[in-house]
Amino acid sequence: MVHPALFSTCAFLMLMLILSWVGYRLIYKPGKFMHQLGRPVITADTQRLVENGNEGEGSTLVTILHGIGSRVPSSEAEVANLKIDLIRAGFRSENALAVFYGLRIVSTLVMLVMCVMLEAKMPPTPVMKLGLMASGIGAGWILPRFFLEKKVAKRQEVLRLSLPDALDLMVVSIEAGLGLDQAIQHVARELYGSHPDLSDEMSLVTLEMRHGKRRSEALRNFAERTGEAEFRKLVAILVQNDRFGTSMGESLRTHSDFLRVRRRQDAEERAGKVGVKLVFPIFFFILPSMLIVAAGPGLLQVFKYLFPMMKKMG
Repeated sequence: MVHPALFSTCAFLMLMLILSWVGYRLIYKPGKFMHQLGRPVITADTQRLVENGNEGEGSTLVTILHGIGSRVPSSEAEVANLKIDLIRAGFRSENALAVFYGLRIVSTLVMLVMCVMLEAKMPPTPVMKLGLMASGIGAGWILPRFFLEKKVAKRQEVLRLSLPDALDLMVVSIEAGLGLDQAIQHVARELYGSHPDLSDEMSLVTLEMRHGKRRSEALRNFAERTGEAEFRKLVAILVQNDRFGTSMGESLRTHSDFLRVRRRQDAEERAGKVGVKLVFPIFFFILPSMLIVAAGPGLLQVFKYLFPMMKKMG
């Protein structure tokens, strides 16, 4: 009779060989063949941008917000400004505007319900009640725009801090013999892992030029989408160098050095403000703890010996 351990070992080895053969035939060999064929014409970043730009099914909450926001009346100027802010915040979908208006309506209704629930705790004066309820409703309408502006400012800061790295890589690409269009495409592909926001914006520039827009127009749209002053300067440099035929690499290197110096100056400025900002936390949180640790034992000794001694003397 075969030993059970030997039988189990043989069965395990046979199963491992079968799984290895199946994995090689179904996974490794087709993948190796596709790798030899090369990359597809539509790159991964282009496909990602196209999928993000298309209208998806979305969740139930997004569908409800879109249905509510699509019925909100608004002026053309307000819609134009809000679309610019949404694009600068990274929301490029066509439904972003309606969803934002729906979020505003829902937040306003939530604040109204909260004010009604807290009516019993409000002052008995009717004027005060109306004022507080109006303030709550106004806060519900303003808060989504406030968070949107914060999102725009945060994304602009991320783009501004990632710009020197992109310029260095662009200088290397141009000096290696690539044209400006190919350099932008190469930089967008290489920066996707470290700076995805800037990579998306530069990939959109490449897509616009592929769809027939002039280079200067695509670059100006790039500066308008970001809304950052440093990108407007960069676009002006690129457009002027392209128009007059000056050295592109030297101009980009000079601008990159300027941005790095400015970033270092901003860091030094923030470091100089740290001392002033730490005054109140030190005074209210750290200093009381230090006083308790330093003077606590002495005060305990005073309460333990001095007060009883004073009572005996009295």
